[in-house]
Amino acid sequence: MALRVAVFGAGGRMGSTVCRAIIDDPALELVAAVDPFHAGIDLRQVTRLDTDLVVSSDAQALRTSDAQVAVDFTLIDAARQNLAWCARHGVHAVVGTSGFSDADLDRARTAFTTSNCVIAPNFAVGAVLMMHFAELAAPWFETADIVETHHDAKVDAPSGTAVATAERMAAASSTWADDPTTNRVLEGARGAEHAGIHLHSLRVRGMVAHQEIVLGTTGQSLTIRHDSYDRASFMPGVVLAVKAVADHPGVTVGLDRLLGLEPPAPG
Repeated sequence: MALRVAVFGAGGRMGSTVCRAIIDDPALELVAAVDPFHAGIDLRQVTRLDTDLVVSSDAQALRTSDAQVAVDFTLIDAARQNLAWCARHGVHAVVGTSGFSDADLDRARTAFTTSNCVIAPNFAVGAVLMMHFAELAAPWFETADIVETHHDAKVDAPSGTAVATAERMAAASSTWADDPTTNRVLEGARGAEHAGIHLHSLRVRGMVAHQEIVLGTTGQSLTIRHDSYDRASFMPGVVLAVKAVADHPGVTVGLDRLLGLEPPAPG
C-alpha cells in the first residue's frame, strides 16, 4: 500500500518539484497539496503531471485526505505553524525549510510524541556527504573558510547548510587558528564568523545551490565542493526521508542517520 504524502508550499519551485517526485514514486501517493498563495489551482498547472488534485489553502486538507507524511518547503514562520499542526495531529513531517533556531528544535522535540520529524538543512545526498567529509577533515587543519553560492531569490544568508557545516566542523576540532586580519579595509571583507569559521555568501542569478569548504594547514590545502545544478538533486534525499521518517522516533536533524553516517569523534 502506497504511503500517503502531503506537500506544504506545493505551488513554489521546491514544493512543485517535491510533488513531481512523490507522483513519480510508485511507493508514494500524493494525497494533498497545500499553499495559501496558490489555493484553488489545479495541481496539473504546477507539476505538469497527471493528477486531479487541487491546491488547498490550509492543513485541513491533510485530515480529509488521511495523509501520513507531510513535506514542508515553505518559509520559516509558516513552517513553524505547519510542524506544530503535524505534531498535534500525529502526522510525520519532513522539513527542508531553513532558519530553525535551537529553540525551534527544542519545541519540535517536545511536540513530536505521537509522530516523527526529519529536519534537514540540505536534502542533496552529495551535500550531506560534503558536510560529513568536512567533519572528518577538520581535526587535521587549522584554518577553514566556507563559501556558499545560491540563486538570487534566496532571502536568507548565510545558508542553513553553511551554518550547519561550520558548527559540525567546530564540534570536530577545537584547534582553529586565530584570524590574522587586523586591518579590514572594507567591513565584511572576511565574511561572517560562526563557530570560529568564516562564512561567505554569494547570491548569483542562474545558480541553484553550491558550497565550497577550503581547509588549510602547513604547506597544503583541501577543498571540498558540492554543486546542485537543479532542484531535482534534492529529491532522492526527500524521498528517502519520507520513506524513513516513521522509523526514526522524535526529531532527526539532517540525513546522516538515515544514510548510516557516524559522526567523527570530537577533536
